[in-house]
Amino acid sequence: MSIRIISWNINGIRAAVKRGLVDFIKKDKADIYCLQEVKASQNQIDLHLKEYTGYWNSAKKAGYSGVLTLSKLEPKAVIIGDRDNDWDDEGRVIITKFDKFTLLNVYFPNGKKDRGRLMYKLEFYEYFLQYINKLRDQGEKIVFCGDVNTAHREIDLARPKENENISGFLEIERKWLDKLEQNGYIDTYRWLHPQEIGYSWWSPRSGARKRNIGWRIDYFFVSDNLKNQIKKAFILPEVQGSDHCPIGVELSL
Repeated sequence: MSIRIISWNINGIRAAVKRGLVDFIKKDKADIYCLQEVKASQNQIDLHLKEYTGYWNSAKKAGYSGVLTLSKLEPKAVIIGDRDNDWDDEGRVIITKFDKFTLLNVYFPNGKKDRGRLMYKLEFYEYFLQYINKLRDQGEKIVFCGDVNTAHREIDLARPKENENISGFLEIERKWLDKLEQNGYIDTYRWLHPQEIGYSWWSPRSGARKRNIGWRIDYFFVSDNLKNQIKKAFILPEVQGSDHCPIGVELSL
């Protein structure tokens, strides 16, 4: 059985629908869509996607953050956020558990605003790693995806030197991604495409997307107990509708 999952920071679901989100989903036909930064709640929009069940985690602050998982497959459990931190307040995580894997749809914090938000981002990173390690130690096979808001290595952004002191490419942020891999989590795109340049986000300024001055800050990671099930990992830069583009993975389960 092959499972196709798409992750996409859509930067506002109502705007994304106007730009063709539903048409993309109907044409692409993945099994699961993990959408981040939806900036809305379930009662504000009807996607008219009868094949999919939607699981929402909206931020308490209106028009901010939020994640949505759309699935053709019925999960055996759904966890909206986690009581031990403030994921619920900012609408950053949805966990859907299936028989053969556990999927976490995550919108990681952005640290550019100020030092306080950078520290929050780093704390979130550490808590998240502890959380998924606990799940894996219990025998679960982990897939997590979303906007991680950090480019890992120089190959992952067009202008690394100019951005080495900017949140999103700070050494302390990149070290967490090193630590993630050291803990046995695999960046599926880089695993299958070790030297390929591919970006998932472009600044809306100065025609960055047209010139492909981008960053790869959106990821699919899997725990090492799923390594042999990675069939494909890809980026879809031709798909418009957001300052991010969709990314995807296919797993043999």
